[in-house]
Amino acid sequence: MDKSKIATILGGILVIISAFLPWLTIESIHTTITGLHSPGTSFGEPGKLNIALAIVMIILAFIKQNIPTKINLFVGGFLFAWTFRNFLMYSRCEMGECPHREIGLFLSIIAAAIAMAGILFTKTIPSKSEG
Repeated sequence: MDKSKIATILGGILVIISAFLPWLTIESIHTTITGLHSPGTSFGEPGKLNIALAIVMIILAFIKQNIPTKINLFVGGFLFAWTFRNFLMYSRCEMGECPHREIGLFLSIIAAAIAMAGILFTKTIPSKSEG
């Protein structure tokens, strides 16, 4: 297994782990928010999609054909875009209240970037040209 696939798998595992870690602390309502649990807010549970996309990405990383590699490029790009959206949505200030960002939020976007870099540098098998 080459280094790019290891980076993809490691990034996917870190994205899954980061969904369970604290993402924010909101002092005014005395709560800690994770990717899967956001009491007292309307953030929802974006960590579920992070986990689902990371699992699909890890499975596709083990397949050595060109089509799954191209599908993995889309899945990894969507995962990175989703984690970037979560980072922007969760870390914004609302009505003068700025939440304290925790390690899980930073780890999720860094891990998605590592996974995306691993996907981008994956070697593809040259197709056989006819003729």
